Amino acid sequence: MKKVLGVLCGFAMLAGLLPAHAADSAKMNERLNAAADVIQEIMATPDKGIPDSILAKARCVVVVPHYKKGAFVIGAEYGQGVATCRTPRGWSAPVFVKLEGGSFGWQIGGQSTDLVLVATNQNGLESALKSKVKLGADASAAAGPVGRNAEASTDVAMNAEFLTYSRAKGLFAGLDLSGTALSENKDDMDAQYGNTDFERVLHGGAPVPPDAQRFVSTVARYFVSARER
Repeated sequence: MKKVLGVLCGFAMLAGLLPAHAADSAKMNERLNAAADVIQEIMATPDKGIPDSILAKARCVVVVPHYKKGAFVIGAEYGQGVATCRTPRGWSAPVFVKLEGGSFGWQIGGQSTDLVLVATNQNGLESALKSKVKLGADASAAAGPVGRNAEASTDVAMNAEFLTYSRAKGLFAGLDLSGTALSENKDDMDAQYGNTDFERVLHGGAPVPPDAQRFVSTVARYFVSARER
């Protein structure tokens, strides 16, 4: 009888975990699709999007849809997103990340915005491969130039390891994200890949999950050189 009760309790616990796992998967899939939407909508108007020169040399792309900003002037900021990096075989399976930091100072109210971070050189790539990096401290960051033929006009932007952008209410522009921390979302990583190393995934060591195909293919579609278009 005790054995039977033990088995029943085990099934009950498993049944309780399944809805939670399904909910987590649904949220991750929603985030992946939202990230693909952000890239598509930004590049739908290339004259106001990311310049070709940046698209061509991008090493990693991070998208944080619906980044939350806190109260007037002073407030917390938090967002969850996804990232993928170039590999010799194409763009990697995505990793799940978090972006956290203090208020930028100009935000009023509890609005949200979409953020895109582009690692454009080897240092930026190496920073992206770490499980946590503070922009402006561990990795230099600068507001990215906007427009198909725009060029990074300052040495800071040219040499930055990350170029950063925001999109809110249809306006897409470069934004200085210095002081924010980009880190691995370990819970989501474990849920998607099990006990798989963050860097291994970004190096192309894991297949692209079916639910992530749209995001990765969207990045691959746009982050190519102008000659390939």
